[in-house]
Amino acid sequence: MDTRGDTAGTAGVSPAASMIERAVERTTEAGRKADSPGNVWLVGAGGFAGRYRRQRLAMAGTAMIALLAVASAGLPLLLAQSPITQDIELVLDPPSSLHLFGTDELGRDVFTRVVYGGRISLQVGLVSVALALVVGTALGLVAGYWGGGWIDNLIMRAIDALLAFPSLVLAIAITAVLGPSLQNAMVAIGIVNIPSFARLVRGQVLTLRPKEFVEAARALGADDLRVMVGHVLPNTLGPIIVLASLRLAFSVLSEASLSFLGLGAQPPTPTWGSMLNAGRNYLEGAPWVSFFPGMAIFLTVFGFSVIGDGVRDALDPRSALVPRLKAGRTGTTE
Repeated sequence: MDTRGDTAGTAGVSPAASMIERAVERTTEAGRKADSPGNVWLVGAGGFAGRYRRQRLAMAGTAMIALLAVASAGLPLLLAQSPITQDIELVLDPPSSLHLFGTDELGRDVFTRVVYGGRISLQVGLVSVALALVVGTALGLVAGYWGGGWIDNLIMRAIDALLAFPSLVLAIAITAVLGPSLQNAMVAIGIVNIPSFARLVRGQVLTLRPKEFVEAARALGADDLRVMVGHVLPNTLGPIIVLASLRLAFSVLSEASLSFLGLGAQPPTPTWGSMLNAGRNYLEGAPWVSFFPGMAIFLTVFGFSVIGDGVRDALDPRSALVPRLKAGRTGTTE
């Protein structure tokens, strides 16, 4: 058999072209493996949803946050009482069938105010985390992609400057400069959360930058923006989602702290932090004024925290081995 034609064809291929072909083949193979049953995003016992459902604490946190979201969105439309309506004849009235959580020092229904305060806390948490996610991810992506250059140094020195201050102190300072309001509290908490996302994404990008699928995309003519957004960014989504769920708890707690200090939403808008501040003078005679908003803060922060832990564990590829090991011990397959 004459192999001279094949030899000549092989010799005519440049080393650069061969490298590109091998890189593309490996990238394609990696894509096929990503579609295999071991993919963490697949449903079923071995996928993300299956592993998340097995975590009872995370499911309990999900139920608490879902209940809070439904109550905050729906109950204000059904409640006949206004959170700012005062009744001097029912000042500091204890919990009863008429007022489930009692009334405050101005005769306002505590239950109604807690429900309305939950809407504000969720709004601040989601908006501030979304702001930090977008800005922090963009900064981390750019800094990591050009890691070691002047762009990376400029961005990370600015991030280090933000990290030099305690988070809550920085949020208080920003809100004090901008002025006390709900919108400024969102901005302040979002700025405080930016360094966490920027540092996380930068570390992920520095790890992914020398990978073969990135080199293959560059060799095939993709520009820097397409490589960053289309190839690098999708591979950082797992850690970003975990961090976002964890930072939600911090954002809710920060909003309560700012409101407690009078730097959040201004009266008569009900917030959990301002309700705690108003009720601290009545802890002995009317503890329900502070107890119920304090419990709402605790349950919300706890719910978001366990959800973050659950998402982190469910996205861990090593947890995919659990159902397989169990199946191996019992002699069955899932």
